[in-house]
Amino acid sequence: MDDSEKAAKLHLEYLGFEGIVYEPDGNVPPDFLVNGRIAIEVRRLNQNEGTESKFRGLEEGAIPLQMKIGRLLASLGPPKSGFSWFVHYTLRRPVPAWDVLRPAIRQHLIAFRDHRSASRSTTIKVADCIQIELIRASNAHATCFVSGGYSDDDSGGWVFEETQKNLRLCIEEKTLKIAPVRHKYPEWWLILVDRIGYGVDDCDRQLFHKHLGIRHSWDKVILLNPLNERSAFEIQSASDDNPAE
Repeated sequence: MDDSEKAAKLHLEYLGFEGIVYEPDGNVPPDFLVNGRIAIEVRRLNQNEGTESKFRGLEEGAIPLQMKIGRLLASLGPPKSGFSWFVHYTLRRPVPAWDVLRPAIRQHLIAFRDHRSASRSTTIKVADCIQIELIRASNAHATCFVSGGYSDDDSGGWVFEETQKNLRLCIEEKTLKIAPVRHKYPEWWLILVDRIGYGVDDCDRQLFHKHLGIRHSWDKVILLNPLNERSAFEIQSASDDNPAE
């Protein structure tokens, strides 16, 4: 059971349900079955990027890239000038394949490392997708280049807009996933564990009620604060007369 499923289970227990069965049919939908009749699917609500055939969370691409860049930095060896450099990069999608990006980053860093007069912080742009900031470290490290983290230009944005956009993606994904087994249970809920805005506070409830209606075929779609199992917001299905989109 992952963190999102644990949060959903706590919310179901808060609602007073007792007959909660995890993965009643094995590793296929639903994630939970309540009282033998309410099938519940769970997904984290996060920011997503489109790919050629599907969408995925932004972190699914950013984290592997961060690890690859970390290994590249380590492979460039110790400093030649007596001090090291922190490497911070800013990421903007689309990002080329690593076998295309790696030689370009490596070439820029080697040129910087081997330039005898390099002593000031500098910024290097690699194609249109990555901007590297090199910041001189106060002490020498074992390697010339030390990972200093990254920024994601595609992450962020207004919470409401990002929530609305990614709700549509996540609801569509889960609706397609349960289609082959939907006939098995009379009622289906979708609990989306909110990793964008971390729930809807009292100030935003009126805004979300008025403008967040999304057409869906679930009996309930619930936006859940992962930090508080009592903090949840039900996403009403928009009608044709009041699409709220």
